[in-house]
Amino acid sequence: MAELEEEIEAFLVGATAQLKQACKDPAVIPALCAVISSSQNPLIRQTATVTLRLKVKKHWKKINPNDRESLKAVVLQVFMQETDHTVQHALSQLCAVMVKHETPDRWPALLQLLNQATKSTNPHDRQVGLLLLNKVIESNPESFQPHYFQLLQLLSTVLHDHNNPIALYYCILTLTEITAFIGTEEMKQMRSIIPDLIVALKHLIKANEQQATEAMEVFIELMEIEVSVIVPHVAGIVHFCLEVASDTTLSDSLRVKALSCITFLIKLRSKSVLKLKLLTPILKALFPILTAAPPLGEHDPEDEEDGDSDDNATDNANPKHCAAQVIDTMALHMPPEKLFHHLTPLTQACLSSEDPYQKKGGLMCLAVLAEGCADHIRTNMLSSVLQTVCRSLSDSSQVVRSAALFALGQFSEHLQPEVSKYCSELMPLLLGYLSSLNEAKVGHVTRAFYALENFMENLGADIEPYLPTLMETMLSALGNTNKLKIKELAVSAIGAIANAAKESLVPYFPPIIESLKGFLIATTEEMRSLQTQSLDTLSVLARTIGKDVFSPLAAECIQLGMNLTDNIDDPDLRRCTYSLYSSVATICPESLTPHLTAITTVMLLALKSTEGITAHLEEDKNFVLLDDNDDDDTDKGAEHLLEDEPETDILESAGFSVENAYMDEKEDACDALGEIAFSTGVAFQPFLESSFQQVYEMRDFPHEDVRRAALGAMGQFCRAQHKVWTENPSEANHQALLKLLDVVIPCFLETVRKDSERHVVMGVLESMNSVVKSCKEEVFKNPSYLREICSVIREVLTKKTPCQGGDPDDTDDEDQQAEFDAMLQEFAGEGIPLLASSVPADQFAPFLNDLLPLIMSKTKSSCTVADRSFSIGTIGEILQALVNAPGGRGLAGRLSNRLLPVLVAGVKDSDAEVRNNSVFGLGCLAEAAGPIVVSDYPTMLSVFSNLLAKESDQRVIDNLCAALCRMIMSNIDAVPLKQVVPALVKHLPLKEDMEENKTVFKCLVMLYKHSPDMVVELMKPIVAASSYAAGHKDVDQETQSMLVALIRQFAQNHSADFQAAVGSLPAEQQAKLCAAVSAS
Repeated sequence: MAELEEEIEAFLVGATAQLKQACKDPAVIPALCAVISSSQNPLIRQTATVTLRLKVKKHWKKINPNDRESLKAVVLQVFMQETDHTVQHALSQLCAVMVKHETPDRWPALLQLLNQATKSTNPHDRQVGLLLLNKVIESNPESFQPHYFQLLQLLSTVLHDHNNPIALYYCILTLTEITAFIGTEEMKQMRSIIPDLIVALKHLIKANEQQATEAMEVFIELMEIEVSVIVPHVAGIVHFCLEVASDTTLSDSLRVKALSCITFLIKLRSKSVLKLKLLTPILKALFPILTAAPPLGEHDPEDEEDGDSDDNATDNANPKHCAAQVIDTMALHMPPEKLFHHLTPLTQACLSSEDPYQKKGGLMCLAVLAEGCADHIRTNMLSSVLQTVCRSLSDSSQVVRSAALFALGQFSEHLQPEVSKYCSELMPLLLGYLSSLNEAKVGHVTRAFYALENFMENLGADIEPYLPTLMETMLSALGNTNKLKIKELAVSAIGAIANAAKESLVPYFPPIIESLKGFLIATTEEMRSLQTQSLDTLSVLARTIGKDVFSPLAAECIQLGMNLTDNIDDPDLRRCTYSLYSSVATICPESLTPHLTAITTVMLLALKSTEGITAHLEEDKNFVLLDDNDDDDTDKGAEHLLEDEPETDILESAGFSVENAYMDEKEDACDALGEIAFSTGVAFQPFLESSFQQVYEMRDFPHEDVRRAALGAMGQFCRAQHKVWTENPSEANHQALLKLLDVVIPCFLETVRKDSERHVVMGVLESMNSVVKSCKEEVFKNPSYLREICSVIREVLTKKTPCQGGDPDDTDDEDQQAEFDAMLQEFAGEGIPLLASSVPADQFAPFLNDLLPLIMSKTKSSCTVADRSFSIGTIGEILQALVNAPGGRGLAGRLSNRLLPVLVAGVKDSDAEVRNNSVFGLGCLAEAAGPIVVSDYPTMLSVFSNLLAKESDQRVIDNLCAALCRMIMSNIDAVPLKQVVPALVKHLPLKEDMEENKTVFKCLVMLYKHSPDMVVELMKPIVAASSYAAGHKDVDQETQSMLVALIRQFAQNHSADFQAAVGSLPAEQQAKLCAAVSAS
């Protein structure tokens, strides 16, 4: 058999070589036309047709004009005579390629044939005519635009041909293709077709579910391209999709498609869904799907104990997952108040049921709400949902316990920081649960690790009491288990522990590193997943364990990564090495410098690569040997340059699918290049231009995560060049920065105005903010950018960008919106203070006057806590920015009458964060406006005095102390020091907002110069506060130096009082103070 296989292979290679040689002869076109007309063998006719297509696709302009005309005639004649469907399909694709070159008007015979065939009384002719119509329109939809009116009339008629499902199928596919190009003239026609379209789909479902699944794509295309066509029929489409999704006799893929249409509609038109009162029927249809029990003796895919439960693997073909996804999308795109009003009764009914699958459905619902409705859950119901989930962890059914673990993992990821406050209850529960598990049930163990890992990651210092137990568990798993999946989970968990514990993990570092190195030098295929995870954890350790501990290993880690990618071709593995390199670059950039050539080469190749992207032209798989580039490349002259079919990006082909691993690799390559450029500075200069060009190419990439990463990296390149210029100030470096900014800023602005994906726009606004923050006035060397950036901020704040839906129903309930929509506006608002600190105040004033009302409109008591907190926080940051801006004092003074009432009202808010931001804002107003607001001091001091008497939130008290200090430093004579300073000092030391120590000690130093006797009287509490802040990790070096200088003056000038004050401190505080004084 092996010999026979070799003979067949050799024969195929020989025959292919002969065919390729024959294709170089100009006479090949008539010869192939003869074959497709006369051969009796369908396979030979098909091969000849595909060969012709490949020839036409690349070399149409080189074909003799007579041969072109005869080919156009022959192919249509043969097409109508052909009886074999595969050959017909190949011929229709050949026509499609020809239409790309010959517009329909230059091929009247094609239009004539299409007209006759599609209107024929013979059902088979209609099918064949519609197949051809579909393929030629798919190939070049725009060229048929002049004929759309007649085309829509024809398709409207075909939709009534209910007994001819193949005709219906090609008719709907053609409608899908032209949707993107219809003009306002045809819009009305298209709108009137939709009821018939729904009826036609019902008939197609009965005849061929697979074709119906494909045909339902028409709804998604209509929603995406021309939402106004859909609007009158939203209810009809929703009810049809729910009917399909709820019918358990239909295939999973068809039901999933119906649910996808609903997901897409909610994403684009959530307001219409609410307005048409469709939320209740959608949820009522979803819950039976979400809570359905699997057939007897079977499990849901995520509950299978196959040892490698991968939730994502089954998402696409699983109605239950898709039902959860619809609720997830609702959470991301609807106001939480409205969603929970409808959802809570359904969820509670599930959770109080005895049926494990009902309970599971309720928990899955809570889990998927966590991301989109995080603020709502944190503020209104965190304690009760956590109790529900914890109770479910002791349920008798593993199905319920698994769902509870998933929910807990989701809460831990999205409900920070509040969820971490339950550490003392949840950590023992999770550790106890993990220790009780049977290692053989790998799927369930995976869920338990997922919950534990997500919860631990954000604990910070609160993890320390649990470190010994955790590390004993993880190191034991690395050394003792022979299950690779368990080792992988333990390695991943160590990364999460490191994120929380940071330097506290140092004692465990040697055994961790020993294990990771062992995994990374293995060569067997089964170790791949464990190696990928080891690289990820190594990256986390590089960032968290401390420079002194990790630096000695930096060079070895880079070498380990390079050895792996040299020997193993795996996108996941490469992706993790990029992350490792960028982590090492942040702590030890010099170790990366010698390898930058090799590392950037691999990353740029990953960005260029089309690996993992598959075009959907099934037949071509069999003819791939023919389709290479050497068959006519000898003539490289002018004609070659004019070739009208260059090898365009494969992603432009009509249908393509992408393997996620390759997309993740592109995304991580962009992220890593940006970070490495910033960390390595001058050393990266030789690679900056080539890296920028390749990343810039990805800015319009179809996959949104890659787009977001590319745009983020472009911002990092600007910051990297700015750093190089400030460290090496030359004209060439400055020009390079301005040149980069002139490409990147317009690109950012265009993305905000055009991209329909909200998280891409959020990423761009964040990147733009970081570029403005780093490069400041350099961004505005181009005078139009200030106006343009302010204009884009305004567009987001007024919900005018495509990613905000531009929904005409968006006029009601102005105060109610999805949390992620509010978050997008926060990213835009954060840009305003950054602009205020980057340009002179007089230049910024007209733009600020335009934007400020949009921010102030969110301070109303009817707005959400998140909105009130954001808007008042933004006002405070604008005032803080004006402190140092040229002309800032005058602008702050002019704004004071508008801002003071808003900030005073905010101090009385029921929410601590809003109060905190208001207090901060008042302090910044005093500092920024100076003497202009002296007349308002009595009001401000009265407000602060009332607040201090009853405030219990420590962060608010800390900020109140700092605000009083700002008032004193700004206008010392306007403050009754004898009353204010003792009250201020009484509330020291600061306990939560340690950054404000700088403000407090700066004020104390000033007071000591101004009124030394008063300060000496208060020395005891001041020394106590100093001992608390001295050596504190969250107090910066400048503040430490100020504090030490003040203490030294006390010691020199008031020795007895100072000794008494120090003597009253606990021994530990005394030691800290002495250490700080002697260290500086």
